[in-house]
Amino acid sequence: MGTEHGSDVSGVDTHCPYCALQCGTRMWDTGGGVSVRPRDFPVNRGGLCRKGWTAPEVLRAGDRLRQPWVRNTRGVLARSDWDSALDRVGKELRRIMAAHGPDAVGVFGGGGLTNEKAYLLGKFARLALGTRQIDYNGRFCMAAAATAGKAAFGLDRGLPFPVTDLAQAEVILLAGANPAETMPPLMRHLEDPELIVIDPRRTATARRARLHLQPVPGTDLTLALGMLHVVVTEGWLEERYVRERTVGFRQVYRSVVHWPPERVERVTGVSAAEQREAVGLLARAERSYVLTGRGAEQHSGGTDTVAAFIDLALALGLPGTPGNGYGCLTGQGNGQGGREHGQKADQLPGYRSITDPHARAEVAKVWGIAPEELPGPGSSAYELLDGLGTSGGARALLVFGSNPVVSAPRSAHVERRLEALDLLVVADFVPSETAEMADVVLPVTQWAEEEGTMTNLEGRVLRRREVLPPPGEARSDLEVLHGLAVRLGQDPARFPTHAPSVFDELARASAGGPADYSGITYQRLDAGEQLHWPCPETDRSPHPGTRRLFLDAFAHEDGKARFVVVEPRGPGETAESAEMLWATTGREAAHYQSGAQTRRVDELVETSPEGTVSVHPDTARRHGLVEGGRARVSSARGSVSLRVRLDSGMRPDTVFLPFHHAGAARANLITNPVLDPRSRMPEFKVAAVWVEPLVEEAG
Repeated sequence: MGTEHGSDVSGVDTHCPYCALQCGTRMWDTGGGVSVRPRDFPVNRGGLCRKGWTAPEVLRAGDRLRQPWVRNTRGVLARSDWDSALDRVGKELRRIMAAHGPDAVGVFGGGGLTNEKAYLLGKFARLALGTRQIDYNGRFCMAAAATAGKAAFGLDRGLPFPVTDLAQAEVILLAGANPAETMPPLMRHLEDPELIVIDPRRTATARRARLHLQPVPGTDLTLALGMLHVVVTEGWLEERYVRERTVGFRQVYRSVVHWPPERVERVTGVSAAEQREAVGLLARAERSYVLTGRGAEQHSGGTDTVAAFIDLALALGLPGTPGNGYGCLTGQGNGQGGREHGQKADQLPGYRSITDPHARAEVAKVWGIAPEELPGPGSSAYELLDGLGTSGGARALLVFGSNPVVSAPRSAHVERRLEALDLLVVADFVPSETAEMADVVLPVTQWAEEEGTMTNLEGRVLRRREVLPPPGEARSDLEVLHGLAVRLGQDPARFPTHAPSVFDELARASAGGPADYSGITYQRLDAGEQLHWPCPETDRSPHPGTRRLFLDAFAHEDGKARFVVVEPRGPGETAESAEMLWATTGREAAHYQSGAQTRRVDELVETSPEGTVSVHPDTARRHGLVEGGRARVSSARGSVSLRVRLDSGMRPDTVFLPFHHAGAARANLITNPVLDPRSRMPEFKVAAVWVEPLVEEAG
């Protein structure tokens, strides 16, 4: 673990590189690397998880990328210099675009990029390349909740209130979230509230809950409707709130009347008594929250599922009421900021819609172009990857801060699509599984080696600070984009490499948009101001930022929130036989995202060295599985080989696979790429599978 230094040693205040909590840390340059310890920042209150403590180890990884690599005529990646590597990329991009048009080049970003990188990446795609084909891995993480939140409230911010408000709650419902493992410091705010956890497995969070509801995977939406039925029919409806602050309740009432708890029990496996108990706990409390996570969102009906939980929260009068609310626990470090500033296929900076003529005009003005020069919306993340190398699809792909070979659904298919490209360029700081396939690999800086800003799950804009110089020849992503833009004939001044300059432009481009950063500056952040967007520029005193949204009105024109009618539907596939099980995927405490970083930390690898499948002991007996043995888990997409872990907290009809591991242990070899029709979120959380024992060969 990182070493704690005495008070006589000065350090730099910054933030953990991992999840969207963005815990406050202090770092020191030790001469041979970085040391870290937590600081008393509001979101983590002096706490830090094991991933945060060990983050400096990634900076010292033995295979850290330190110079560019270019695939030679023998098909082997060989060391190169920056000019040669960038010249190669620029020449190939010009050739491909001349032959096939700008949409023949795709850009795939990441939710871990700083706001400055995300902004400049979107600008590069639309201005230097002129392509519509840009999206990012946040589409796999937050898209359903973002779509539902915008429809209901007119604005999407993960938590429309500070994290610290949760500590004052009496009851919190967590639907498909396991913060005890995915963001442990958040649990410091959840010690006093009583927890209701909805999850098909008994997670570390569920073990701390007052009430644990274990639905069949893929039936969360039905469960939410059953709970809403209880609210409406058993006297818990906040009628004045619904009348004065919402619209659309009557239509929702007509739909939920068909879903009494007893019928919901037959579909979900959650008893009618437990449904009523959960609603009673929420409704009786003076301060309560409904929070959703990936477990509710990563489904082919994920947007509707989140909408159903928002309907439940609205019926109880929670959103926009002091001490109460609805929120979403964003996953990636900059999952919030990453989708606000232009690396999503349908959005421009400031969380503006790319199809809105006014928004296009505002951004075009900042960029010095005509609005008609801006490309329109492109393909969502999986659709972009699925079309690579095909007729009408991208023939070249630039990847920044993502590892789709591991993280994308139906990953073997995605790997084949990457192989079909004319050009694959990856900018990363370690040789991820995607980088290993690239034609050109560009070494970039990591969190402790750069300046920038991040936006955490509560909409708080944070400063990332440089502590030590980049290793070897590594450059910032901003420098990479600048170098490529120049080679594509762009004015160098349009692509600055100085992070504060990029942020100033980002702020101007966001002015007047839903995510307005125009009143935020590096000077204010460096002075210690805690600024949440929207924070518009004002003619008088600086705007203080908006810590709590919706207290006076929601972001729709009439100021009212929208109930949304949704209908239950099952997963994108059905089990073909009684022997099939439901597989669900998720995170485990030791690793993060695709594992490209944490699988390079010895302490974390010792805790979780290989991919596993968690199985109920009764299920294991039926399928001939034993603790510590190996199993093959197969779906219609492929098979994965995993170590068996017996877990009595699992549903007997469900197995769980963490998605951080690579090779034959990739959980996403089996996941279903069927997409939510509204958010284009893939269905990571439920797949019909066969499970069978594997015999290990000696040696």
